Amino acid sequence: MSEHWLTTPNGLTRARGLGLPFDGTPGPFNAITDVAGVEVGYTTLIAGDGPLVVGQGPVRTGVTAILPRGRHGGHIPCAAAPAVLNGNGEMTGLAWIAECGELETPVTITNTHSCGVARDATIRWIVERGVAMGQDFSLPVAGETYDGVLNDINGFHVKEHHVLAALDGAAGGPIAMGSVGGGTGMRCYGFKGGSASASRIAGPYTVGVFVQANFGARHELTVRGVPVGREIPLETPPERPQGSIIAIVATDAPLMAHQLARLARRVPMGLARTGTIGHNGSGDIFLAFSTANAEGLAPGIPSPRPMRMVPNTGLDWLFGAVVEATEEAVIDAMVANATMTGINGATTPALPHDRLVAIMRTHGRMA
Repeated sequence: MSEHWLTTPNGLTRARGLGLPFDGTPGPFNAITDVAGVEVGYTTLIAGDGPLVVGQGPVRTGVTAILPRGRHGGHIPCAAAPAVLNGNGEMTGLAWIAECGELETPVTITNTHSCGVARDATIRWIVERGVAMGQDFSLPVAGETYDGVLNDINGFHVKEHHVLAALDGAAGGPIAMGSVGGGTGMRCYGFKGGSASASRIAGPYTVGVFVQANFGARHELTVRGVPVGREIPLETPPERPQGSIIAIVATDAPLMAHQLARLARRVPMGLARTGTIGHNGSGDIFLAFSTANAEGLAPGIPSPRPMRMVPNTGLDWLFGAVVEATEEAVIDAMVANATMTGINGATTPALPHDRLVAIMRTHGRMA
């Protein structure tokens, strides 16, 4: 078992490090970066404590950047498609992706009120870094989830240079998880949530899922079929289950856009394994892309080109990989995390490892 399955580069224990069992076999990093070429970067903003002073903090936010083909392959689009479970959220650029079936830009994820900044800064990054595009303008993908329980969200602390830094710092290999990047101020099932990722080997292909997890009510939390949330009740009255989840699915399997839409629609099945019902106040938005067919998608003379695809009869392995990786990534978003206190002393606890293990052991579900 790879050490990266057990701990994160930022020194946090992952769910497998506690001995929790999951279906399927991850790639070496158990992350979206197991799909060759995919790079992830973060800018994390944590500053101040005490009462909220809008514009001054406390600050608990950040931005995440995902480069589908890395910094050197950004001029080549990826076949892609979106899906939406509940639409109380935002991910820019999806209209064009749905129209043309291609992802042409990096993906950024941040807090709700910084989504526009992330989008516009991505255009500057494309222009200033000289990234070639298939057209003379850019429609970047920027997603969001709400961190206003812990963060001074109306202080607009994510600036253009923070987005540029996340894009410039994107890299392959093992990635940090928990309260990092856009996931810094997020909450999941009443516990500290945030950024996480997992992957699966599906025959000759790899599937990776990255989540910014900020959704669910405590009593719903289910871990490998065990009603963990009901056995760790809230100490305060429950809040309205508002929040969202952004999920990015990457694969090296050669797929067409309509097939990637089918992969994106499997994300909710992984979420359901963790207990959510897709609340009215939640923005549950997903994007799937493939890094295959680079030659067929590369800019050039507009003449017919060969494109490879897995037949529909061969998609079940990939469907299962999406479901399994989504489930594990959501659990890791809570396990690989720590208690955080934000504005006005609001505190979101980490999912307690000892209680989680004890509950799972009682139910006979430890590896």
